[in-house]
Amino acid sequence: MSALLDSLAAGFDGDADRRAQLDALLQDGLPARAEAWKYTSLRALDRRHFGAAQAVTVDPALLADIPAPRLVFVNGRFDTTLSDLSGLPAGVDVQPLSRLLGGDDARAVNFLARRYARPDEPFARLNAALAREGAVVRVDAGVDAQAPLHLVSVGAPQDGDAAWHLRHFVELREGARLSLVEHERAAGEHAHLGNVLLHAHVAKTARLAHVRLQDAAPRATLFARTDAVLAREATYARTDLELGAALARHELNVRLEGDGAALQADGVLLADGRRHVDTRLGIDHIARDTRCGLTWRGLAGQRGRAVFHGGITIHAGADGAEADLSNKNLLLSTDAEIDTQPVLVIHADEVKAAHGATVGQLDPTALFYLRSRGLPEPQARALLTGAFCREVVGRIADAATRALCDAALDRALARLGA
Repeated sequence: MSALLDSLAAGFDGDADRRAQLDALLQDGLPARAEAWKYTSLRALDRRHFGAAQAVTVDPALLADIPAPRLVFVNGRFDTTLSDLSGLPAGVDVQPLSRLLGGDDARAVNFLARRYARPDEPFARLNAALAREGAVVRVDAGVDAQAPLHLVSVGAPQDGDAAWHLRHFVELREGARLSLVEHERAAGEHAHLGNVLLHAHVAKTARLAHVRLQDAAPRATLFARTDAVLAREATYARTDLELGAALARHELNVRLEGDGAALQADGVLLADGRRHVDTRLGIDHIARDTRCGLTWRGLAGQRGRAVFHGGITIHAGADGAEADLSNKNLLLSTDAEIDTQPVLVIHADEVKAAHGATVGQLDPTALFYLRSRGLPEPQARALLTGAFCREVVGRIADAATRALCDAALDRALARLGA
């Protein structure tokens, strides 16, 4: 028996189809020996109990640096007072999922028909069975939504540990442009569990710029998954900063299904204290002349652990594909641990592909050079460690979003002692 799954199932509120999905998961339980969970144990989490999320009030000052348009969820509940959708251009529709579920247009929520059945994807299965809230974003053909749209999830203290499940859907039609920023924030100390699933459909020649800034509470648990599909000549540029939570795992799955589709996905994983941060990429080149560039940086200090799996598959018929993965990691403590798995599988001819991963420490020569110029050792270490991450943040196109990420990264590096 699973205390975790039983406590989550106790809050079930859905139809017979969702009940069947939930029962199948309860029968399978959490994965114990699955390869996809080799470096992330769920044993301790499986013994925990989580109740339903409650409505709580959050100080608006917490979001003072996040401009409109924004959609805000507090402990998994849509917050109308903190949300502000002013400034959205015509042709951009943003709705909370709960509002659409209460309507009579089944097509508006057809993405909920997506099912998950593999034993090694338990939290996607949980989300499919239990999620009743999230953001639904649709951008009409040819519309350029210049101001970034912010999706904000805030964890706040309440009576007991709570769990919530958010399911987002982002659709860009032909030639559309959208900048999307996801935030995970804490309004105080808590040990809640968040489970977030985002679907992104990027149509022909559309462009989605996506930043995810995860800075959850230090004792929180967070499971996130992004499933993206790119059509012909579509472009998806994203940056992930994994800076918070006690246990955080993100699965990024991208299918380049149209000729000439392109993905640039970069990220920083920071594990300090006893934090465990896990990122798993699954990139599938399906069509011809597709491209992906993946640049990821990991840092682990104190007794933290960072896990990275970078999987790229170039399928038969995807001739002309280009793929490049770089995963560099810094160990800042003898008690820290980093596990990295770059994986490249090629079933096509005439492709260009490369992947590499390193795990090391700060360059003693560079450290000596800075100290010989008069910098104290802590300042020299902070300078080198910050420079190690800045390449990723520097690629964010929107200046205001880049500044938000820089500030969050500075705070996290200071916490790391770097």
